[in-house]
Amino acid sequence: MNRRRVLALAGTAAVGSLAGCAGGSDGSGDESGQSLREHPAAAGLDGLPRRGPLDGHAILTFEDPSCTRCRAFHEEVVPQIRSNVVDPGEGAYVLRTYPVVYPWGEPATQALASTHARSDPAFWSLLDHFFATQEQFDADNVLDRTESFLDAETDLDGGAVVADAANEAHDEAVRNNLDAADAAGLGRTTPVVLLFRDGEYVTSANGSVSYDLIAETLGVDG
Repeated sequence: MNRRRVLALAGTAAVGSLAGCAGGSDGSGDESGQSLREHPAAAGLDGLPRRGPLDGHAILTFEDPSCTRCRAFHEEVVPQIRSNVVDPGEGAYVLRTYPVVYPWGEPATQALASTHARSDPAFWSLLDHFFATQEQFDADNVLDRTESFLDAETDLDGGAVVADAANEAHDEAVRNNLDAADAAGLGRTTPVVLLFRDGEYVTSANGSVSYDLIAETLGVDG
């Protein structure tokens, strides 16, 4: 990782440690009524990790694997999204990894991008692992622990994934997520959740986002 990139990420992490993963707010932006494919936060939509069809509602999230609020959202809200929106075919849950909080989130996100390039199921397994064992990671051990997990729990070559992550082989995917957030003016409080009802943007929320807000906004089961 070059010095310029390290300094930039250090600045981002410093901002994130103050603003990211804290508090919560709801609000609608100027893009109300804009279609999912036209919204700047959804740039490169077809290449993003997702569950469910894109022809209905959409829940587009920006999540940092190092963020405790993102962990709560992932463990408490996402299962309800899957049960009430994804599984019945009502819409899609689309994820952008967004490393803006603690320093280990950046190499973790590089590893997630390298994993997703190889295997969608392994990507979701690794994401679950990062959230479930968040307290075990730091910037020095995250890639070693990632390699061990992938070797033990998936069919991937953990060493190859980690080598790609260390060399930023899939940095374009990581950068695209950061650029999409900037283009949409989403800020650094995570998670960020954008809601599209029948494919049209309605509102966004960040921080402590409840499933009740999602259900009410999209008109789906609570």
